[in-house]
Amino acid sequence: MNRITQCLHGKGTVSSMMKNREKVGISPQFLAYDQVIRPVVFWNLTGRCNLSCVHCYNASGPAIVSRDELTTAEALAFIDDCAHLKVPVLLLTGGEPLIREDLWLLAEHARSCGIRTALSSNGTLITAGVAEKIKRTGIGYVGISLDGATAHTHDQFRNYDGAFDRAVRAFQHCVDAGVKCGVRVTLTKENLNELGPLIDLSLKIGACRFCMYWLVPSGRGADTYREMQVSEKDITAALDVLYQYAKKIDPSVMEFLTVDAPQDAVHLLEMMEREEVADLPEARDLITSMKGGCSAGSRVANVTQYGDVYPCQFAQIREFYIGSIREKPFSVLYNDSENPVLKRFREKQDHLTGQCRRCSYLTICGGGCRVRAYHETGDMYADDPFCDILARQGNSGLSM
Repeated sequence: MNRITQCLHGKGTVSSMMKNREKVGISPQFLAYDQVIRPVVFWNLTGRCNLSCVHCYNASGPAIVSRDELTTAEALAFIDDCAHLKVPVLLLTGGEPLIREDLWLLAEHARSCGIRTALSSNGTLITAGVAEKIKRTGIGYVGISLDGATAHTHDQFRNYDGAFDRAVRAFQHCVDAGVKCGVRVTLTKENLNELGPLIDLSLKIGACRFCMYWLVPSGRGADTYREMQVSEKDITAALDVLYQYAKKIDPSVMEFLTVDAPQDAVHLLEMMEREEVADLPEARDLITSMKGGCSAGSRVANVTQYGDVYPCQFAQIREFYIGSIREKPFSVLYNDSENPVLKRFREKQDHLTGQCRRCSYLTICGGGCRVRAYHETGDMYADDPFCDILARQGNSGLSM
């Protein structure tokens, strides 16, 4: 996760984090930079969903049934275990988590255990009443998917006419209920040209965060990966758009960040260097303090609706299976330093091959996304095929 806003608006953000990063109770926006490694858990509460999106990393949809999903008792025990581990945030996702019948009970239990919760939703089921329940049960933030600035584009992604209008109304319901909400968008060839208008729309409807995901070959996203993935030129253009918006918009109004490409941080630092931004040294220190970008298997973990544990939500394949919370508590699985999958992810920089291993930016991005590398080559230590930095001649640009 690359937090563009925190790096650009250093006063009160970057500088505050660098001075206080050893303290307990760190603010959510700085968890990625915390020196105490505790995982943010992406928890697929269900595989059921009222939509069937073309790029869904979890291959969720209406045809999925609830058979073998964690029971309420198992889910409550998992939350207790997360509290024992001092998990800072549980991100409740799916499928569509609002379909899970005991969602409110689980959210209230997490709050009683001192765990912050956030909800990831397609927005179509968020009515005024649901927004009030979100507020009442202590869910602190809702990320709502908007994959275009127009109904035509968004509804095509979602395979559902009317999804756009219902998602936009969901923002109003959340704002009226006093619930913080933000936009989540996966950028592809199909919606690249709507990035600027989508940011404008996000500001208009009250989103406080704009989170741009890059496509990862997982779930149905693997089926459409080559067809929908953007080009190197598109990557640079999109990051420039985010940078320009983040530079001019007050951070108290909207935060900008990207996900699934740690090398985005290189672009950010280069742009800050070109414009001689005063906070560049602190931004560089903050980014390098993460010790290599991707948090999968260390600061991030994924637990599926069946209790299976993976390094991240995009790594749900047999080769990256860590274990099951039905057999061992999550806290035991996560702290097993000899687990072969965790070792592979946590020690990835020691085993990278190709240009990634020799790249002068390795301390910043850590070699990019290992899921993409594995999907494209069968070797998780190979070069990240999405990295446009590797294509540059001589790795010139940023002085480290």
